[in-house]
Amino acid sequence: MKKIMIALAAVSLLSLMSWADESAFRSDHPDEYVVVKGDTLWDISNRFLRTPWLWPEIWHINPNIENPHLIYPGDVIQMVYIDGQPRLTVERTVKMAPGDTRLSPSVRVVSREDAITTIPLDRINSFLSRSRIVTDAELEAASYMLAGPEQRVIVGAGDRAYARGEFADDIHTYGVYRRERAYIDPVTKEYLGTHAKNVGTVNLIATEGDVGTVNVVRSSEELRPTDRLLPSEQLAMDSTFYPSAPDAPIEGVIMEVEGGVANVGKMDVVMINRGDREGLLVGNVLAVYKVGETVRDRVTNRNVKLPDERAGLVMVFRTFEKMSLAIVLEAERPLGVNDRLRNP
Repeated sequence: MKKIMIALAAVSLLSLMSWADESAFRSDHPDEYVVVKGDTLWDISNRFLRTPWLWPEIWHINPNIENPHLIYPGDVIQMVYIDGQPRLTVERTVKMAPGDTRLSPSVRVVSREDAITTIPLDRINSFLSRSRIVTDAELEAASYMLAGPEQRVIVGAGDRAYARGEFADDIHTYGVYRRERAYIDPVTKEYLGTHAKNVGTVNLIATEGDVGTVNVVRSSEELRPTDRLLPSEQLAMDSTFYPSAPDAPIEGVIMEVEGGVANVGKMDVVMINRGDREGLLVGNVLAVYKVGETVRDRVTNRNVKLPDERAGLVMVFRTFEKMSLAIVLEAERPLGVNDRLRNP
């Protein structure tokens, strides 16, 4: 009898797991989808799943494909059942997208660079190329622009100029940064970091004492005295990171929107007040909530706060010790500064 009870429990658990996995899929999901150029992993996940960040949990690796984590245009994403569980697989076939009448060879040679990205990386890279989160101490210790040729105070691309400070023997290229705003946690009032805006790039060509001669190779704005020189970062943004839920409970807020605009939309970049020390990782997805309004209860004649309303999703793409940068993946309504962030 005990064995029968255990067997029945196991069958019930298996059925529950199957139902739970099945419920992760959208009711209108396709049986298969042919990847096209311009797709992102998030877009494809959203076609199949109610919660796209669960993609890694239902992805079935095809052992016949050299790197099944990479997906290319022309690949066929299919929903299949493996041991009774719904899974997504990729088939690297010659099947053509709708409307494509061209014939293809039976073997496709593809470059890793052609693989689809999780999200549009150009949106992130363009932000990282002109922004950096540093500490005030880092800026104070950095070398700085001193003067332009003929004692000019403003220089641009093609000019030779002078900087002052300590220069490392093995570093010859520096980004020129201008101090923007300091980030203060809106809840705890703790200093989190300073936004430094990139305004140019210089090459160090000679030094005499603590004065360096530099050549301005790029400038998005005129370089000014006191602009700081920081070694150029070599940031290799991984195109194959997967969206995921944070491992620990997260409670945060949106502190600022790129460009200082009031409202946030899809694919906008935001700064949030949680980072490495809270356990946030690149790829973590957070739900955004609009703070509930306070209304007057006409029956009791008292103020009542309405519940917070879920309004979107963001995904972290770079973390610092005390804060992070995230991109808006979904926005059911305009998002903004002080909107709250929680686990999805």
